[in-house]
Amino acid sequence: MQDLVIYNTLHRQKELFQPIAAPNVGMYVCGPTVYGDPHLGHARPAITFDILFRYLKHIGYKVRYVRNITDVGHLEHDADEGDDKIEKKARLEQLEPMEIAQYYTNRYHDAMRSLNVLPPSIEPHATGHIIEQEELVRQILDNGYAYESNGSIYFDVEKYNKDHRYGVLSGRNLSDMVNNSRELAGVNEKRNQADFALWKRAMPEHIMRWPSPWSDGFPGWHCECTAMGRKYLGSHFDIHGGGMDLVFPHHECEIAQAVASQGDEMVKYWMHNNMITINGQKMGKSLGNFITLEQFFTGSHQTLTQAYSPMTIRFFILSAHYRGTVDFSNEALQAAEKGYERLMNSLEDLAHIQTAAASDENTKKLAGNLRQKCYEAMNDDLMTPAVISALFEACHSVNLLIDHKAQISTDDLKELTETMNLFAFDILGLRNERSANNDAREEAYGKVVEMVLDLRAKAKAEKNWAVSDQIRDSLAAAGFQVKDTKDGVTWKLDR
Repeated sequence: MQDLVIYNTLHRQKELFQPIAAPNVGMYVCGPTVYGDPHLGHARPAITFDILFRYLKHIGYKVRYVRNITDVGHLEHDADEGDDKIEKKARLEQLEPMEIAQYYTNRYHDAMRSLNVLPPSIEPHATGHIIEQEELVRQILDNGYAYESNGSIYFDVEKYNKDHRYGVLSGRNLSDMVNNSRELAGVNEKRNQADFALWKRAMPEHIMRWPSPWSDGFPGWHCECTAMGRKYLGSHFDIHGGGMDLVFPHHECEIAQAVASQGDEMVKYWMHNNMITINGQKMGKSLGNFITLEQFFTGSHQTLTQAYSPMTIRFFILSAHYRGTVDFSNEALQAAEKGYERLMNSLEDLAHIQTAAASDENTKKLAGNLRQKCYEAMNDDLMTPAVISALFEACHSVNLLIDHKAQISTDDLKELTETMNLFAFDILGLRNERSANNDAREEAYGKVVEMVLDLRAKAKAEKNWAVSDQIRDSLAAAGFQVKDTKDGVTWKLDR
C-alpha cells in the first residue's frame, strides 16, 4: 500500500495519511445546493475528491464516500437571513420545492456523469435526515452550548470558546469576528452576533417546516453535514472535504457542533480545494461571469469562443493542483484541449508501435520509471499536474517510437501501455471521447450501410447488375469495403 501524504487544512501542513480503521476509509464531502444548473465551481470539488476516491481505492483502501445533497427546508449559509433559494424559485415557477430540488439534482447527476465523476457510496439528502439533525441540536442543548430564543435554537459561540476554541480551522479569533460582523436580521434573538442558528422557527410564509420540541421550523445549514456524517461514518471518521469557501463558517461550525455534542472532534483530516476564477475575478452571477457546465459543453455563453468537451474541462481542472487557484480563460481551455488531445493520441498510438528485440536506453529508462514517477506525484498530496507532466514525457517517447526514431521491447511496451492507461483513465478519470464518438458514428454508419445493401440485394434479385455494381462501387469510394461471399455479403469501414 502506498504512503499517501495529504494536506490537512486543520493543521496547515502535509501529513501522512493514517486512517482511523485501516484499511477502511470514511470520507465526507459537501455536495451541491440544488437550486440552479451545475457550474464550473461545482466541477472542481467533484473532480478533486473523485481523484482522491479513485486513488484511495486503487492503493488498497475500502472507501465509504458520502457526498450530500443540500435540498430544501433551510436558509442557505447562516440560516439567519434571506430567502431559501429553492422555496423562492418554487414560488416563482408555481412548483413544489421538491420538484425544483429533484430537477436540479438530476441536472447535477447528468453533469457529473459527463465529467466521468464516480457516484459516491452514499448520497444523503438534508430533508431526509431531519430527525438526526434535531437529535444533534438536542445534544448540544443538553451539554449547555446552545439556547432557545423565540422558538429558535442558537449555538452559544462565546460559551463554547471559553471551554474550547472557536476558529481552529479558519484561524480566526472570536473577538475579531464579533467586531467585524455586521448587524444581521434576527440578531435581537441572539446573545452574540457570532452565534449561529441550529434550528429556526418557521415564519408563516416558509413552505418547508417540521415539528420539533421548540417550534415548527427547520434546521440550520451547518447541522446537516455533522448529523449525516456521523450517521453514515460514525462519531470519528477520516476525511471531510469541500471547497475553500466552506472553511468558514460552514466547516468551522461543524467542528464546534461535533465537539459540543460529543465532547471531541469527529474528523481527522480536513481537505479543501481552491476556487476557480474567471479572468482573475471570483466566479459569480452578480459579476456576470457565471458559466454553467452545459454552457461550456455547448459553447452557448457569450464569453466562450467555442464549446469545450467534458474531458477538456476535467483535464483543465487536473492541470492545476487542487489547492491552487484555477483561472478560466478561453486560451487556458484551448491549451487544455490540445493537451488532452495529445494524451489521447499517444494512448491510441500505443497499439500501433512496432516492438524490437530490445529497447534503446532512453526508452527503457522511461518505461521502467514512469509508474513510480506517477505514484510519487500522487502520493505527494495528489499532485495531478506532475502526473500529467510525466505522461507528456511518455507521449514524446511514443511519438519517437511511431516515427521509428526509438525502439522498445515487447515487455517495455506492455509496461508503458499499462502505466499510461492506469494513470490517464483509472486514476485521473479521463475518458477517450473520440473513441466514444467513433463508436456512435460507426453504429450510425452501420445502419445506413445495411439499408443501402438491402437496396443492392433487391437490385441483384431483380438482376439489375448495373445498379448493384454502382452501389458497391459508390460504397467503396466512400471508404466501405463490400465483399460477396458464399455466406452472404460482408462489409467493413476502411480506417
